[in-house]
Amino acid sequence: MSQLKRWRVGAFVLQTMLGLMVVGLAGPADAQSSAERSRAANTPLLAVVSLNSQRVTVYSAHGKMLEAPVSTGMPGYETPAGIYAILQKRRDHYSNLYNDAAMPFMQRLTWSGIALHAGDLPGYPASHGCIRMPYDFAGHLFELTKRGMRVVVVRGDVSPVEFAHAALFKPSPIEPAPAEDRPSDNLHLSSAQIGAQLETVALAPRPTRRSIVAAKEAAVEAASKKADEARRAASRIERDAATFEDALYAAESARRRAAARIEEADLFVTGSASFVQELKEIKAKAQERVAAAQVQIDAIYAEGKDKIDAARAARQMVRSAEAAKVAAQKEAKEAAGQPVSVFISRKTQMLYVRRAFQPLFESTVTISKPNARIGTTIFTAVDWSNDDADLRWSALSMYRTAGSSRRGGDPSQTSPDAAKAALERIDVPQDAIDRINALISPGSSLIISDEALSKETGDATDFVVTMGGEPQGGLARRRTHTYVARDDDAPFLPGGNFNPFSWW
Repeated sequence: MSQLKRWRVGAFVLQTMLGLMVVGLAGPADAQSSAERSRAANTPLLAVVSLNSQRVTVYSAHGKMLEAPVSTGMPGYETPAGIYAILQKRRDHYSNLYNDAAMPFMQRLTWSGIALHAGDLPGYPASHGCIRMPYDFAGHLFELTKRGMRVVVVRGDVSPVEFAHAALFKPSPIEPAPAEDRPSDNLHLSSAQIGAQLETVALAPRPTRRSIVAAKEAAVEAASKKADEARRAASRIERDAATFEDALYAAESARRRAAARIEEADLFVTGSASFVQELKEIKAKAQERVAAAQVQIDAIYAEGKDKIDAARAARQMVRSAEAAKVAAQKEAKEAAGQPVSVFISRKTQMLYVRRAFQPLFESTVTISKPNARIGTTIFTAVDWSNDDADLRWSALSMYRTAGSSRRGGDPSQTSPDAAKAALERIDVPQDAIDRINALISPGSSLIISDEALSKETGDATDFVVTMGGEPQGGLARRRTHTYVARDDDAPFLPGGNFNPFSWW
């Protein structure tokens, strides 16, 4: 091997190894800790509200995790069957439509007023469109959910099914950074040394999005720990220097006041002889005080120099550590990103993409048999899979297929064949697929529907899709309005003869 080739290979090996060291801190994906598995099992991804059963069921990456009875909209105020997401959370909230009624643990689904919240459950639909839940359950769910969690309202209860298909979005691979052609310490590596390094690199785990995020989170933890240590150290050092710094501050303040008197005297250079003489005397005394203060400053600093300098250096260390923590937090947030929502409408023959409640882009799609119904199916990315190179998905169809009813009111399971048939009718342009694959992560979703987007989809919302042919009194009777938060924090008073939820 020529010296030039050896130098280039050595540089590539060094940079690749360094890159793997940085992003590989979290270890391989198959080393997922029990804490991570527990967190996934306790993180709700999807809530299904059945209008017929008057029941809500909450699902995590590992299946059903919670369920409770509910009360949905009464006749004329029906809760519309459709697809929503949690837009806003307020522990204490009051209706601005219905006599200031209390809505504890409110989780907003539309800006016109449909929400999940604690309320009275008479055993039948009795609300003005909201979804009332038992108080304890609503409080528990409130602590678990995050903004953006999908909520689906269906006529007949249905449960998601684990689903896999090649047409589902897949995370783009993480490409290693190219080596730079520059001199390095590996210029004179032997062939055996280069071979050993190449073998090490080949055996090292490839970086994944999750390992990169874990590394960034570890960096945040380390930076936070360093900032805490810097603050504690600075506190100790400042206590030692306090006597000198207090005296120094007093002397410097005296010098500033005397210097200000000199400047004032210099402003008045004309006037009577007696006035000018008085100014000269004032200025002379001020100059004496400046000189005396400077002598005092020099003496204090000479005696306490080491402690004063140490305190100043400690404060600078705190500022630097805090800046490093903020930078690490920003990098971790950027690496983690946020789930994306993709909606494909047969009605408009369009694909829409949103992230963080804002539109990203849209694209035309081709749907085979465009005049034939395709139904409404929600595909949810529930977790990483295949060493974080892929995603595990679930599918939920909005309506039961023929013959899918079950005894005892149990939810029917989504038909994988129906979900597969819907997915295979869609042809998405490759550039749109590539853009989505670059962003996709657990919590993301793909919705395929006959319907177009509801008018409730807008600024600061995820996709809102309501089902045609279903009563929508709860939406039809509301006017879209700007929500104004209440500043007061009135307590919720359960029990007694007065029911604060009976209005909503």
